[in-house]
Amino acid sequence: MHRLVKEKGRIKVELQAFLVGNDLCVIISGGDTPHIGAVALSVPRTSLTDSDKTSASTSILTLLGHKEDEPAKKVSHALASRFNMNVVVTCGIHLDDIEPEEIKTVGEMLDQLVEELICEVSCKL
Repeated sequence: MHRLVKEKGRIKVELQAFLVGNDLCVIISGGDTPHIGAVALSVPRTSLTDSDKTSASTSILTLLGHKEDEPAKKVSHALASRFNMNVVVTCGIHLDDIEPEEIKTVGEMLDQLVEELICEVSCKL
């Protein structure tokens, strides 16, 4: 299991990742009320533009009224393409009265967490 956390001001985002056989399960949560807002499943495939590269096909389920579909898709797709493995990501971050700048900060934190996870997982594969 990998557990990574980023905090800035009132924002806290946690990423947990588990290898499940040859697959990867990632849970992203944070804010005032962690929850499941969206789920993304990415399956690796050969890139449509470069047969020497791996990409992924991603499916998303989003709970009504939630906006975590884009971050879940981005993380799932990136990890499946990078590791050539099936990846599922659940994402639920809720911050009361979130400001546009804080939304940007959450995105930056997620990018950093994904890079840290890639470094950690790469060492174990």
